[in-house]
Amino acid sequence: MSDENPAEPLAAADPEQEKTAENPESSFGEMLSQFEESHRKEPGAKQLEGTVISVSADAVYLDIGYKTEGVLARTAFRDNAESVKAGDTFHVSVKGRNAERYYELSLARVAQPRDWTQLEEAFAQKLTIPGTVTAVVKGGLSVDVGVRAFMPASRSGTRDARELEKLVGQEITCRIFELDVADENVIVDRRAVLEEQALAEGLNQFAALKEGDTVRGKVSRLASFGAFVDLGGIDGLLHVSDIAWSRVGAPEDVLTVGQEIDAKVLKIDRETRRISLGLKQLQPEPWETATERYKAGDRITGTVTRLMEFGAFVELEPGIEGLIHVSEMSWAKKVKRPGDVLKSGDTVEAVILSVQQPERRMALGLKQALGDPWADAAKKFPVGSAVEGAVTRMEKFGAFVQMSEGVEGLVHISEITTERRLAHPQEALKVGQVVRAQVLALDAEKRQAKLSMKQLVPTSLDEYVAEHKAGDVVSGRVVEQREGAATVELGEGIRVTCRLREDAGAQAQSGGADLSALSSMLQARWKGNAAARPEPLGVGQVRNFRIVALDGETKRIEVEMV
Repeated sequence: MSDENPAEPLAAADPEQEKTAENPESSFGEMLSQFEESHRKEPGAKQLEGTVISVSADAVYLDIGYKTEGVLARTAFRDNAESVKAGDTFHVSVKGRNAERYYELSLARVAQPRDWTQLEEAFAQKLTIPGTVTAVVKGGLSVDVGVRAFMPASRSGTRDARELEKLVGQEITCRIFELDVADENVIVDRRAVLEEQALAEGLNQFAALKEGDTVRGKVSRLASFGAFVDLGGIDGLLHVSDIAWSRVGAPEDVLTVGQEIDAKVLKIDRETRRISLGLKQLQPEPWETATERYKAGDRITGTVTRLMEFGAFVELEPGIEGLIHVSEMSWAKKVKRPGDVLKSGDTVEAVILSVQQPERRMALGLKQALGDPWADAAKKFPVGSAVEGAVTRMEKFGAFVQMSEGVEGLVHISEITTERRLAHPQEALKVGQVVRAQVLALDAEKRQAKLSMKQLVPTSLDEYVAEHKAGDVVSGRVVEQREGAATVELGEGIRVTCRLREDAGAQAQSGGADLSALSSMLQARWKGNAAARPEPLGVGQVRNFRIVALDGETKRIEVEMV
């Protein structure tokens, strides 16, 4: 790096100019005069392409093809040169030499044209030129670019009238987009220059980005699917699913336009120049440590976030949700729609049924938080006790009766009534009807209870059983005969089984009474002949029978002939 005399020309260097610039006998004033003279002779100044050599705390040093490097203040860049790195190239113009004898540069600048010829040259080559905003006029700004020029407000690069006022007195860079020498009419454009600069800076920044980087940007626009973030010339997309670990309904619920945020670069598509950003990725993932805080059997409190056909999702903390399936919502009834029990925004208490950390799933139970009603059902409803409840549903085989909240028992169709044989429970019952029944059996583990309605209906059989015992001799009428047994009616509605002895059965099979045998039997009786054969059994006969079996619980009676 040389410390030799200054005064490089703004135009592209040539050997003669370099020789003059490096002549130690030349004074700075002479060099400046030569510089000004050269620009009076040239139709227009040329831009140089500079390559970044290094970046210091306050300046960027560039190789511009001269023996001495050029320098740009970091403030000349939009992001204070944070994205600038060695090897980047920029279009620059030379303004002069600084105290350290480096060439002072400006970005995308050329010397201001001094006559109409230079203006025509700048217009033809689409060069950028400097200008000074002198006033706000109707429809835009008045700009001094060597001559008076007009800049439409739409070409100023500003958004409103207040920003136009701020430009007055400032030096800007613009491009001539309409020129009429005859009418001395010049219209300039600043917006296109700013857009090109932003694009160039954006491309450089895009090239420097890599996945995993943390970047700072400003929210520029919100959409239903996410937010666009201006990273300083390039935009990145922050998808709604990557804003927070908790569920975000709409980006505007969390972000606002103009808000500055830090985000992580998740993916870069070099071909389409798309950048995917993540905000939540800068925070720890809640599920990574979920098993340390949540275990099966724990009671938790959460907020219902959404309802689905199969259940309700409950948020325990940002990023951690559990599912209450419809089958886990009530002990008492079968829930068909979660909305019948819960609604979004409800705060609920539930029990964790399972935690599957790899799958990010948690099963919750709402009914379990209320306690299992079957846990003390055996004590509450002992066998033989009477219960009262409403019929909840009916099947062909029986009716279900609610014994208490969450506990149902089945009354089999055969246990509904003794009055008649039923084809379906609905012939005697209806849903919602309150009935009384006796507990026949209860299995808390299987959550099953057997009930009987007819056992609680008083009958003459109950009285008969209460008044007799095994061994009693009673009279009865034979109503039916079959092989080896007969049905005997001991009273109205009381029918019992009589097992026949082989000799009685043989007589019964003869088909009728033998009159001669009957006469002989009667004569033998009258004479007290104990060996005489008894009268054969026949339907319609009234005979004496002995009770050989009597069960008070099952109401079963069995007799034999005397």
